[in-house]
Amino acid sequence: MTQPSSVLSIAGSDSGGGAGIQADLKAFAAHGVHGLSAIAALTAQHTRGVTAVHVPPVNFLRAQIDACFDDFDVGAVKLGMLASAEVIHAVADALETYRPRYVVLDPVMVATSGAKLLEDAALDALRTRLLPLASIVTPNIPEAELLTGMRIADADAAAATMARLREGGAPAVLLKGGHLAEGDKVIDRYVDDDASLEFIHDRLDIDGHGTGCTLASAIAANLCRGLSLRAAVEAATDYIEAALLAAYRPGRSNVSVLGHFAGGRPL
Repeated sequence: MTQPSSVLSIAGSDSGGGAGIQADLKAFAAHGVHGLSAIAALTAQHTRGVTAVHVPPVNFLRAQIDACFDDFDVGAVKLGMLASAEVIHAVADALETYRPRYVVLDPVMVATSGAKLLEDAALDALRTRLLPLASIVTPNIPEAELLTGMRIADADAAAATMARLREGGAPAVLLKGGHLAEGDKVIDRYVDDDASLEFIHDRLDIDGHGTGCTLASAIAANLCRGLSLRAAVEAATDYIEAALLAAYRPGRSNVSVLGHFAGGRPL
């Protein structure tokens, strides 16, 4: 029996089960890859908001990462909620040690509920340490604005912001378009050294929770399965649409959790 590749998520835990590590592991399983996790933060969270955040000691985070690389063939790493500069530096140090082939950076800064998940001092560390180590960065509009200090109001501003992120060291950028008003369509914009693409889907009247986490995890899983970066991104955006269409409401709010296993394996 050959050893399969695994995908490692270094991110925060969501006690409500809709986002973070919990969403990542479901997305990995839906894509048929083995999921690993190193928990960088714990949140007390449900569909109505985040009530508390606890950041474990960074030496314990590093121990989790070391344990994963020591025993598994880590084909890709997905980065999510990294709440402090100290955590970001610890993760960057580990990535520089192990040099995984693919790193998908989801720069989690603000929860769907509006709760802030990243300390101000960590923003510069994210820019300088993690962007150059990433294979692709997947911000939404508010996250891209925070990372670059640029305002995104239209397609031209989106393109300029993506260019700024690439100048900061990211080889490829997927700018998620859900927050940009463009009629009844959502346009996710992708750029790398050789291509500039748009992935267009119908705008759904669904208040989805964990979409960014799940999208980045699906990209990482697709890369682990051997898809090219562009193909991995396109397949992941289609997967998110299917998961949103199968979303459900397990809590008392109107926020929906994605149906990660809608239709079985997406590919």
